[in-house]
Amino acid sequence: MKKIKMKYEVPASINCRLLEHQREGVRFLYMLYKKNHGGVLGDDMGLGKTIQTIAFLVAVAGKGSEYQDAQVSKREHMTRIGPVLIVCPTSVICNWENEFQEWSDFSVAIYHGPNRDLILDRLEVRGVDALITSFDTFRIHGKILSEVRWEIVVVDEAHRLKNEKSQLYKACLEIKTRRRFGLTGTIMQNKIMEVFNLFDWVLPGSLGTREHFRDFYDEPLKHGQRVSAPERFVQIAEERRQQLASVLHKYLLRRTKEETIGHLMLGKEDNIVFCAMSELQKRVYRRMLAQPEIQCLINKDLPCMLPSDNSTGIIWSYLHKDNPEGCDSCPFCVVLPCLVKLQQISNHLELIKPNPRDEIEKQKKDAEFASAVFGVDIDLVGGSTQTESFMGLSDVEHCGKMRALEKLLSSWISYGDKVLLFSYSVRMLDILEKFLIRKGYCFSRLDGTIPMSLRQSLVDDFNRSPSRQVFLISTRAGGLGLNLVSANRVVIFDPNWNPSQDLQAQDRSFRYGQKRHVVVFRFLAAGSIEELVYTRQVYKQQLSNIAVSGKMERRYFEGVQDCKEFKGELFGICNLFRDLSDKLFTSEIIESHGDQQKSSKKSYCIEEKCGEDHAVLEKQILSLPSMKGTEKGVPAQRNLDLHLLDVRKVGGLHDLGNIPLHTTRSGA
Repeated sequence: MKKIKMKYEVPASINCRLLEHQREGVRFLYMLYKKNHGGVLGDDMGLGKTIQTIAFLVAVAGKGSEYQDAQVSKREHMTRIGPVLIVCPTSVICNWENEFQEWSDFSVAIYHGPNRDLILDRLEVRGVDALITSFDTFRIHGKILSEVRWEIVVVDEAHRLKNEKSQLYKACLEIKTRRRFGLTGTIMQNKIMEVFNLFDWVLPGSLGTREHFRDFYDEPLKHGQRVSAPERFVQIAEERRQQLASVLHKYLLRRTKEETIGHLMLGKEDNIVFCAMSELQKRVYRRMLAQPEIQCLINKDLPCMLPSDNSTGIIWSYLHKDNPEGCDSCPFCVVLPCLVKLQQISNHLELIKPNPRDEIEKQKKDAEFASAVFGVDIDLVGGSTQTESFMGLSDVEHCGKMRALEKLLSSWISYGDKVLLFSYSVRMLDILEKFLIRKGYCFSRLDGTIPMSLRQSLVDDFNRSPSRQVFLISTRAGGLGLNLVSANRVVIFDPNWNPSQDLQAQDRSFRYGQKRHVVVFRFLAAGSIEELVYTRQVYKQQLSNIAVSGKMERRYFEGVQDCKEFKGELFGICNLFRDLSDKLFTSEIIESHGDQQKSSKKSYCIEEKCGEDHAVLEKQILSLPSMKGTEKGVPAQRNLDLHLLDVRKVGGLHDLGNIPLHTTRSGA
């Protein structure tokens, strides 16, 4: 039988619609395919990773190719090379299907929900070119799909493979193919070892063994970033940084918006807004820190009386209602619940009251807890149960963030701005909705209760309608896959420990096709756990820049991740539950280390007087330099901190010099 020589090319009908960086991406994917292994396309969000992948698949499948044997059809060629598997978040399944329909003539099937058996039958008779499934479906049914010999497997949002112990990761390891491709704009989210996990799935052994990677790259890079690291450690870290960048370059293609389509975009500014908590919030926050659970954690190295009747806290007793003697994880089992309570207090006091959606027993315990931390102030917040009063929920008096939002929204709306308002908490969205109604703003809302089939119509309505002023969005439900290019103001009401989550929310409007310059405001409760959340975001993004992008980063922090000896100012129980009072924790760190490294930057203040026009304050904010370092026309690594403090104090705007914002780097 005559051997058929295949010619791989992207059809002219597709090639003419690709931007140059997308053509380069297709070539990169093909070169990996030709070498019979996979890799990672790590472009920023919004650069068209899906389109590049489909164009590559079309070329490999032979569509538009000129074969030396004219009798070989595209279908026969696809049968010869086998089917393609796409694993992606549920929210983008329809997007993948639509893109396949627009850019190819692949026979596409969705393995999700009912009728999965029918899809398998089609797959067995080679009636499917590309199979699309969700992470959850693959995690549960991966054993069945792993029996198929796939030509190519593509995992979208591949950073989901960061944990080698997860069921999803283990299921993906069983896939029968050598050509594994990952798509993600956030290769590393929290730890350098996530880089190893991803690439060890893409190409097992490409970065050595896990132990080798940890000893040779992970530990030296982290310890070399410590502000007081010996020069020898810094030099070793620099050598390892360059070596890792050289190795990753073989399997990774990463481009930013600035270096590809920056000239086609209108830019973004990123502001960190430190909102002073109300006096009532501060008192409740301190009472929370005084709770037995937190005191036991802080003094864990001293004799602890838990679980004695005299010192057992409300949270601890509820967690151990079925095991009053405690558990193997005590006292650390209460860390997460206590952190959640502190974050709730930082955002809005109503959040620590019982949730009517919870079971009755939990509501009773939450009411008991609320009474304990409200103390003598309980009447000021309308008791320990959730208020049903519309006026009470929409009142901003006892919420520092809502006071800031009220004044900034007034300025934005008067100028015709369109605002995206993100929160991780559905209950917080409920409160913000009451506030927007009270103010008379025209708004839309999207959260997890909105069916996928209706979400695009909400997006289209907001983008088209000039009267739609604000879009309330759940960060989890709407932080991925939405195109809200008509908005020019973005508010992240509550920060996430994972910096990429906030970045994905920002990129709903900062993307190709944006209508106006975008300004982002990330709200932090000053002197609260949220300041630590932010500084850890900065730390994590610095490590990502070093490990993934091969960049040098200025050293700000003494803490080293996962190191008991060097917890510094970032890690450990005592840092989580510090009483920061009225201190601006972030400013202290940056200014103190800035002095050590002879920073030439000076800070300045604008005194905020009672009754000041915040429309004027907003103009002052926007007239100052942006802190975005990788976007068009913006100076490198500059941070703008807006301190909305009590009117009795000096607040203002501090240029803290070279503080690195995670938005200046990968995943923006």
